[in-house]
Order: sequence, then C-alpha cells, then structure tokens
Amino acid sequence: MSDAAETLLSGAEYELLAGPGTGAYRLRCKPEQRVALLEGEDAARFRADLQTVQQQFPGCTTDQALAQLWDQGGYSWLAAEEEE
Repeated sequence: MSDAAETLLSGAEYELLAGPGTGAYRLRCKPEQRVALLEGEDAARFRADLQTVQQQFPGCTTDQALAQLWDQGGYSWLAAEEEE
C-alpha cells in the first residue's frame, strides 16, 4: 500500500488505513508493532466483518472493534512486523 493511505479509524492501540479506492486496507496493532495488509478477497471479507461488528456493537470504540477483528476475526494471522 502506498504512502497515500487514508486513515479511516484510529485508536490508542489499533489503526485502520485504506488505500486509494478502498480496495486495500492496512490494519495496525500499535503495541505489537505488527500490520496486516488486506487486499482482494481479504479486503472484501474485512470490510464485511467490520460492518458486522459495528452493527452488532454500535457503542464500541475503535479499539474494541478493531481488536475483536484482530484477535477473534483472525486478521492477526495475516500480520507481519511493521517496517520502520
């Protein structure tokens, strides 16, 4: 994903960025310094999963929603060490 990524959601522990046209996402876990790059089918699945979490838990914070996807949604499996 290029440096032209737009921040969609940002909390103390997690951050979600989107590439141009939102065809790709970058999900960051700040404390672990890891990032999951989501493109193609993974990006489409993530978009649907995020929408589901936001509908099921409308009062949740950014960190709560993204942490649930990171841990229970399995997106941490796609993560790699963040480049400096």
